[in-house]
Amino acid sequence: MATSPSALVLIPARMAAARLPGKPLADICGEPMIVHVWRRAVEAGIGPVAVACDDARIVDAVTRAGGTAILTRPDHPSGSDRIYEALQGLDPDRRYDVVVNVQGDLPTIEPKAVQACFAPLSDHAVDIATIAAEITREEEKTAPSVVKVIGTPVDATRLRALYFTRATAPTGPGPLYHHIGLYAYRRAALERFVHLPQGTLERREKLEQLRALEAGMRIDVGLVDTVPLGVDTPADLDRARQLLGHNG
Repeated sequence: MATSPSALVLIPARMAAARLPGKPLADICGEPMIVHVWRRAVEAGIGPVAVACDDARIVDAVTRAGGTAILTRPDHPSGSDRIYEALQGLDPDRRYDVVVNVQGDLPTIEPKAVQACFAPLSDHAVDIATIAAEITREEEKTAPSVVKVIGTPVDATRLRALYFTRATAPTGPGPLYHHIGLYAYRRAALERFVHLPQGTLERREKLEQLRALEAGMRIDVGLVDTVPLGVDTPADLDRARQLLGHNG
């Protein structure tokens, strides 16, 4: 029988974003962006939430809001490496079976999307879980910036991932799915993943998740209705302020 593992939710954040420096602390409706993400992750209700960051100012902002944050090394190559360091510091006794990685630049992420990312790990055959939404805008189908997941249906709400690509795929009639970069790792899967060398396809597509597939790990994909706004530019930040201001 499938059972739900215990989860720790970690939000990686770093100050040195090339296009929007200092974005974790960017003000959105009176609060730093990282605090909006933290609040939404808490609302998902799947486990304790902490921010893993590279700057004491982020720790201070999260702490003032009532949250937990841990300072990590500034030189991590990816969010996965950052949350792995945080996991070792926050849970040395290995109480949590699953680590959910919620990106720190998704202030409009819906709590139910975090839940959808966690849900596939109730199936013990799954190593890593993530989410995707069906593409409805024609321009996104051919945009290299939109990562597509190719998968075979497990049920009406879940795919088993076979590949991730920036190309328009698969061909033929049927839906295309926009991959959303949230991940839920079994603890052992995260430990294995961060110690694997980069894969050939990972380097070619510049998609970290292909490292896991190339190593034979299983990734399942929960299907959600919408793609959250990722804040990478000043224009994205303005849009987030409009959305969150409108929604209160």
